[in-house]
Amino acid sequence: MIGALFLTPLWAVVALAIKLDSPGPVLHRAVRVGKNGEDFILYKLRTMTAEAAASGPGITRRGDPRITRFGRILRNLKLDETPQLINVMRGDMSLVGPRPEDPRYVMGYSPEQRRVLTVRPGLCSPAIVKYRHEEALLGDSEDPESTYVQVVLPDKLMMDLEYIDHRSLPGDLRILIRSLLSILGRSRN
Repeated sequence: MIGALFLTPLWAVVALAIKLDSPGPVLHRAVRVGKNGEDFILYKLRTMTAEAAASGPGITRRGDPRITRFGRILRNLKLDETPQLINVMRGDMSLVGPRPEDPRYVMGYSPEQRRVLTVRPGLCSPAIVKYRHEEALLGDSEDPESTYVQVVLPDKLMMDLEYIDHRSLPGDLRILIRSLLSILGRSRN
């Protein structure tokens, strides 16, 4: 894919910066649930300390001390998500679709919510624009995990189901453009 080829020089510079910022691997690998409920490995640039998974909750909130200095920049620019183009090339994901979720949250899906597993998950989704400040929203909560499971996730799933029921090429293009504009708007904040 042209996008991944174009990003290769950027990834090399970013990889060096990640290594200089904190010890650990450049890529973070996370298990996510894809189409038909199949698990796959999702790739992201590492933005947290190497021991972050063992030292805190699965939900990241604003001001999370596990996020590295350079990781904050990557997250703000959404560059940490760019290795997911590898997942797109491998066929695990598409450019647009419901965002892939952690298996522990998928276990709690209702039969209706499980319909999101009938399509490939996407790099961009209808919920990206609405929840572009998700870490801040969760950071204001006394119990971020409960807020995510009881408020944010059901809303995202409702938006994803609406997308599945009405998906089209023009709709996918709109989602891609809105996602890009949202990211560009965030980087100027």
